[in-house]
Amino acid sequence: MVKFDTLSIVVPVYNEARTIHQILDLLRELQLLNGIGKEIILVDDCSTDDSAAAINAYAARYPGLGLRLLAHPVNQGKGAALRTGLRAATGDYVIVQDADLEYDPEEYNLLLKPILKGFADVVFGSRFLGGNPHRILFFWHSIGNYWLTVFSNMTTDLNLTDMETCYKLFRRDIIQGLDLKKNRFGFEPEVTAKVARVPGVRLYEVGISYYGRTYAEGKKIGWRDGFRAIYCILKYGLLKA
Repeated sequence: MVKFDTLSIVVPVYNEARTIHQILDLLRELQLLNGIGKEIILVDDCSTDDSAAAINAYAARYPGLGLRLLAHPVNQGKGAALRTGLRAATGDYVIVQDADLEYDPEEYNLLLKPILKGFADVVFGSRFLGGNPHRILFFWHSIGNYWLTVFSNMTTDLNLTDMETCYKLFRRDIIQGLDLKKNRFGFEPEVTAKVARVPGVRLYEVGISYYGRTYAEGKKIGWRDGFRAIYCILKYGLLKA
């Protein structure tokens, strides 16, 4: 069994003032396996709403939670926010959490099991494995996710089912040792390609739930980001940039 003290949770935030308290409630109430502690790092990517004020108000209401709010002076994109948060993490392991409500933090414990059993260094949460709840929404998004994952696998020689998933859990020294560059949604194919090249890395997948949002509910990724993902797969997977 692997024992460690703290899981860092990195949350990129952009215009989530309306719902940020809901994800923070879930993180506050979350009980991790083996009494593992939580470090919660939020990175506000120059939101144009009251996201920062909402987070500060929440932190004042629950001072014992120890929220850390970092801020970008200009909007740079999700990948840039993640880089900021990942660099600041001090926990033994680090997980990415979107600020929306599409993923359930209770399922961190599913991702932790291969780590705690000593099998894995990195664990991806797949929306397409197992019998977990999965909201039915966009056909072409699901097709796009499938082919982006296949394309990524062809360049990395992995057999992932969900490269584009938000839930990626890393041993901290591994993720902080990667030279990540993408600022927007290209983070997913870039980090996957670069993790795949870490000597001796043990990568696992576990099935997770997915409570997807519509665009009216705040979903931000679009078809242009799919083309950017293809470019990133070519650059970081095939050309190994």
